[in-house]
Amino acid sequence: MDTTGSATEGDPLNRGEDGAETAATATELKKKSCEGVWGLSRLTHWRTAVFFFSLFLCLTIVFAFSFIIPCPVRPQYRVTWNRTFSDAATYDFLAIEDVSKDKVMDVLFVLKNTEGSRNSSCDAAGLPSPCVYVLAVDGTDGETLWESPLAPDFHWAQCGPEDGPPWDCCLLSHGDRLTAVHKYTGDIRWQQPQPPGLNGSLPVLIVPDLDGDAVSDVALVASDITQTQLAFLSGKTGVQIGSTVALDSTETANHLLYHTTEGSYYVLLQKDTGLYGLALWRIAARAQAGMEAGLKKDKHWEKDASATSGLVPVYESDSVRRVLRIRGGPPNLLLVTGSEVALVDGKRLQLLWRFNSSSILGEPSFGHFNKDHVLDVVVEEDVGNATKRVIILNGRSGAVLWEVSLLATPNSPRPTSIHTTNSFSVFMFWGTMPSETNSSEPFAGERHSYLLLPLYSKVLLESTRVLDHIVAFQATLLENGRHAACILLTGPGTEGADGTVVLSKRKMKQDIPDSKVLRIGSGGTTDTSEDIKEAFNRLRFSDW
Repeated sequence: MDTTGSATEGDPLNRGEDGAETAATATELKKKSCEGVWGLSRLTHWRTAVFFFSLFLCLTIVFAFSFIIPCPVRPQYRVTWNRTFSDAATYDFLAIEDVSKDKVMDVLFVLKNTEGSRNSSCDAAGLPSPCVYVLAVDGTDGETLWESPLAPDFHWAQCGPEDGPPWDCCLLSHGDRLTAVHKYTGDIRWQQPQPPGLNGSLPVLIVPDLDGDAVSDVALVASDITQTQLAFLSGKTGVQIGSTVALDSTETANHLLYHTTEGSYYVLLQKDTGLYGLALWRIAARAQAGMEAGLKKDKHWEKDASATSGLVPVYESDSVRRVLRIRGGPPNLLLVTGSEVALVDGKRLQLLWRFNSSSILGEPSFGHFNKDHVLDVVVEEDVGNATKRVIILNGRSGAVLWEVSLLATPNSPRPTSIHTTNSFSVFMFWGTMPSETNSSEPFAGERHSYLLLPLYSKVLLESTRVLDHIVAFQATLLENGRHAACILLTGPGTEGADGTVVLSKRKMKQDIPDSKVLRIGSGGTTDTSEDIKEAFNRLRFSDW
């Protein structure tokens, strides 16, 4: 039986004999419970406020970027354009630079003409007529960006090096003068007479700042049968810095500025006994005492330097014809001699591999045939009977990765390639398939261009367009990620002769629909021709 004086399970607050104490306990518990509810309520309100503030901030940013801050407008370029110049002459010179600063590359070239394209004339500039015009045209539509008339006659031009210190000018040799033209405006930065006895041959060397004016300087190298000499010119004023230096007591066939992994610069000289390097700091010290202070020394190269001449033997051979620096990886050197193609380690000067051939045509080029991220080498080899062999050599080992035989048509540009986002390149070369002509001596009008995609190594895409005499050609990427284009400069068969000159740009993919799919060898893909063309059309391009 229940009694009123004892606590039960049904009355949990009645735990003692003192009723007042039991009531106090209940009040405290109720108070604590209410405080917890109010605290939770405040926290919920704060969370709601933070959420709506974050949402408002995000919407404000989206609104600003969508309606207030304008999006960058991409240049609208024409798929193809042509510039025709009548009664003009042109030369083997093309430079690709972003002159207009719109992130699309533009084209610089040289004409000999009586009038410019902007109502200018040689007579109005106080020059003999016809005179030399340096032109920059917009890569998007071919319109003239600027033009500068110069005194005749034209000898050579160079617009900054691919490797080496930056310089914002093009240097031209014309008449008895050297002229530096600003690449982005066409203004003449400076003009100086040719240094006596130094009719420099290409390439001109752009060297680090030697005179302390914060502008890269210029080195002219000239060679005759008795000696090779070098003179430094200020990149800012064109005035000679220091005295002329005799580099070697014999004639050198060519020269190149090489930047080592240690940050040192060497002038590479091609002699009849091989390739040799001479440190730029040694040359600068001989030109003017103290001028070598800011130039670094390379311990790997200097340990092999001659105690008397300072020359460093890079590769000994009796017939070095060409030397190329490989970009986009280790700064190795590719040499073409009378009997081989060789790759030399640019740091330790050790032979990495060699490919035996006594008949290399022209200058090798580079591209990625496989996905090992090492540039492979494209060479053309003369095999006789007006036939050439196009060979792609493994950049790591020198082994043959791919080859094809073509008729060597006259006036064909050297092979080239454009890199893609898939880690390989699209290769382009010129010639004619032997089976497509009844003669073993093709004429210039039979010249075709071919595209090779490494994914379809047994297939070539042939373009059958007939072109005039090609003076200069470049396949290049005018805009990163897209707009791979071919730039052609055509004109009379004799350089400098008057005639019709045409500068044209054509999008590389434009010829794919009308191209012919050629299957070479056996064991190739079973994909249809339309599938192969679609694979070319889907390509996206990138820088090295």
